[in-house]
Amino acid sequence: MGFIAERLSAIKPSPTIAVSQKARDLEAAGEDVIGLGAGEPDFDTPIHIIEAAKAALDAGMTRYTAVNGIPELLDAISAKFERDNHLTYGRNQIHVSCGGKPVIFNAMMATINMGDEVIIPAPYWVSYPDIVVMFGGTPVIVDCPAEGGFKITPGQLEAAITPNTKWLLLNSPSNPTGGAYSEAELRALADVLVKHPHVWVFTDDIYEHLVYDNFQFKTIAQVAPELYDRTLTMNGMSKAYCMTGWRVGFAGGPEEIIKIMTKVQSQSITHTAAVSQAAAIAALNGPHDFIAENNAMFKGRRDLVVSMLNQAYGISCATPEGAFYVYPSVAGTLGKTTPEGKTIETDEDFVTALLEAEGVAGVHGAAFGLSPHFRISYATATDLLEDACSRIQRFCASLR
Repeated sequence: MGFIAERLSAIKPSPTIAVSQKARDLEAAGEDVIGLGAGEPDFDTPIHIIEAAKAALDAGMTRYTAVNGIPELLDAISAKFERDNHLTYGRNQIHVSCGGKPVIFNAMMATINMGDEVIIPAPYWVSYPDIVVMFGGTPVIVDCPAEGGFKITPGQLEAAITPNTKWLLLNSPSNPTGGAYSEAELRALADVLVKHPHVWVFTDDIYEHLVYDNFQFKTIAQVAPELYDRTLTMNGMSKAYCMTGWRVGFAGGPEEIIKIMTKVQSQSITHTAAVSQAAAIAALNGPHDFIAENNAMFKGRRDLVVSMLNQAYGISCATPEGAFYVYPSVAGTLGKTTPEGKTIETDEDFVTALLEAEGVAGVHGAAFGLSPHFRISYATATDLLEDACSRIQRFCASLR
């Protein structure tokens, strides 16, 4: 074991990827499984984006590009930030990578020293703490329960900040809860951050366009311009543009950090695939009407899932503002026993028993840092969601 780097002993494989793979394996073995673990829209990439990629390949766009992407993509991202967020970032203030995860990876590698602290509200996306730990940082986890909309409060933020705090990591709308910060909530957090100029903000806005019920999305540098010089605003093509497999993420921020993140990337992945860059340009600069159409379907699915889960014994499910997840509590099932005699003691016990009994694959709340909950992605066909929720109801009704 001495051959393996010691720092990896604290790193866990991604639970969400593991659940999706387990569902695929069971399906391959002939099992009747509904996988609700993947954070991936079930809609195809819009045709105008695909056609742009084909045209780029036909034009010979198959070679290396600059590490940080071609100028046309940087300009398209700059225009997106101006259009959607009223934020001005020049080409030298934009970082492009192979999806959102490498952007986070590059930022943490570029900035974290041993013992630096990163404040992470829980529930959190599963990769945040592990990426911090990988580079010698200390995740400072702040529990944000359902009663507060799964969001960190100004008081909690103030209490979590120490002289060692390097970053606050915000995600809105959230994976796994779908909870989103209002403009007033962001302003209140900013008021705390203004008093602590050594704390930077990394905001993961990947679900920006996936909001419902007239919720108005804002990002923190937009709400608090005084934080602009110490905020990294991340986004990407995966979710709203249905481009998960194309692998394009980006961020806007101060030139000093973008430069060092690009240096990191030059020694790892080099750059995002040229054809994916062409596709991203077409997506950002092209028509966006499909987003509203997709969101209407997502909202209908959300409402269906929330309603049916709240009819299941022992489950309580809040209605999220955005993304395509729900994060129901299973507190009412704890201590109960399955027909096979297994006692549900944790949310992991719940999702394991649910998968075995009814073939529904979700992700246990402990993976996201807040129990007892589980995450369901409703980015799948409506009839499958209805079937899955019926199975969940049946499973819960079987508990004694």
